Amino acid sequence: MAANFWVSSHYKRWMVDRSTIEQARADDQEYATPNELSLLGILFANIIVKLARRLSLRQRVIATAHVFFRRFYLKNSYCDTDPYMVIAACVYVAAKAEETPVHVKSVVNEARNLYQSGEYHIKNFPSDNARLAEMEFYLVDELECDLTVFHPYRTLLTLDSSTDSSLIHEAEAGELGAGVNDESSPRYWGTGAGKLELPEGCIQLAWFIINDTYRSDTLCLVYPPHMIAIAAIHVAIVLHADTRKQPAPRRSSRRSNPSPRSTDAVAFLAGLNVNMSEIATIMQDMLGLYKLWSMFSDDAPDAKGVGGSPGDSTVTTKSLVDLLTQMRGGRDRDVAHPDSGRPVQQTKLLEMTQTQSSLVSGWRA
Repeated sequence: MAANFWVSSHYKRWMVDRSTIEQARADDQEYATPNELSLLGILFANIIVKLARRLSLRQRVIATAHVFFRRFYLKNSYCDTDPYMVIAACVYVAAKAEETPVHVKSVVNEARNLYQSGEYHIKNFPSDNARLAEMEFYLVDELECDLTVFHPYRTLLTLDSSTDSSLIHEAEAGELGAGVNDESSPRYWGTGAGKLELPEGCIQLAWFIINDTYRSDTLCLVYPPHMIAIAAIHVAIVLHADTRKQPAPRRSSRRSNPSPRSTDAVAFLAGLNVNMSEIATIMQDMLGLYKLWSMFSDDAPDAKGVGGSPGDSTVTTKSLVDLLTQMRGGRDRDVAHPDSGRPVQQTKLLEMTQTQSSLVSGWRA
């Protein structure tokens, strides 16, 4: 794995702008609103977490699976593919990429059990292991074999000087984050004056916020991991009552040697050599994600649909599963009968099928 984010495939090939993401969702927007598609993204992220936990995978693998899923759908649409199969493939490949592989049979069995549960009622997930193995190759091809993923967790632990150094090396998702090394420290730490020391509860809250950012369609694709980590610390400081009320800086109790006096958290973060307006934008995206997420509930029997405001209705898993079924059905009808529906472009899979059919016809002739 590349030790430097700035020379990795993550930075050079998979950092995109918002217009690229909007363009990737163009086909889906023919059948659903942007709000509905964002809610579907939350649903898929929840499924990734549940499937990974059934397989006893760590947060590092879960985060990587999220990123693989988002990258795949930069080139594909929900209505042209089977997101449930893609989710299983992302978890399977992420476990391999993070050196905690699981057997393909285990992934297929757990995915079937999860999808066929009363929560999702998806009965057509294949039991053939070869189908998932085939999807694995298609996924890796779409990812262009770029399986290197950086996450914000290391930056979070490195910024907090009160964190035990052993935790930095042993933490899940603990690969080198962007700018978190001695050589490039002036680029991010500014003058380096003072130390950031946050209560354990605040750091834990920031960690949970980073976990939640993977439910966003944009954050892990648009912003570098270290920027997401800094924004998560800002949000955690605002939400964590003990940190807000902290009267004065304190010394670290975990170090045997005396350390420089810690500084005010907000002042320390403001001194970092990063674009604070971009940090503010990330924080707004985080808050917007939570507002959208508040519309979603697995236990809302009276939900009326999707696309409204939080006061109108609560969106359930069933309503989103039904929405995806309608999208895929509408796409199939338009592809099969283009004259009676809206014109659509051929998908890559359809083009491959037609090419193979023409080759077979030519060979028979």
